[in-house]
Amino acid sequence: MSVQPKSRSFPGATRQSGVGLIEILVTLVILLFGLLGLAGVSSRATLTEMESYQRVQALQLLQDMSDRLNANRKAASCYSNGATGVQLGTSSTSIPACTSGTALQNAQAVADLTAWDGMLKGQSEDLSGAKRGAMIGAVGCVTLDDAANNIYMIAVSWQGLAATYAPKLADGTTPFPCGNGKYSDEKLHRVVTTKVQIGTL
Repeated sequence: MSVQPKSRSFPGATRQSGVGLIEILVTLVILLFGLLGLAGVSSRATLTEMESYQRVQALQLLQDMSDRLNANRKAASCYSNGATGVQLGTSSTSIPACTSGTALQNAQAVADLTAWDGMLKGQSEDLSGAKRGAMIGAVGCVTLDDAANNIYMIAVSWQGLAATYAPKLADGTTPFPCGNGKYSDEKLHRVVTTKVQIGTL
């Protein structure tokens, strides 16, 4: 007489068929979404870093011209070409003549404007014959903001990488003149400014 062994079943045990493969696929889909999100964050961080780098460069150029203007106060009007205003950098081709101070002061003003123009055009870094050492489309402006009080406005504008808000004058409607119309979209227009008051001694 043969005795057949009894099959033992454990409570809660079920037969699995292909469940492991489905779990792996779901895990891969979740991982894929996570990696796509990480790539988006990385590209946004790179864009923000470049925007910040350009702003730092613009602030350095702004401070540079402010220092130059302060150092040559007797020929201050040369830096703004009197009441006309000076615009240098991208698309500019000429430095205005200077006649308001002594020959040495006038020569210094022209040298300062020439050097600033070169920095705005990126002369500090040359890559295969192209100047790359400045912001995208850098433009620098010096204007006589208040003739009665001898106040000059220095502005540096450039093209940003992401559309934000087009810069305006204090009235809120007039576009900021320095660099206006030089970029494909005014919402890419960035600008930093400072004012320098020349004391009358």
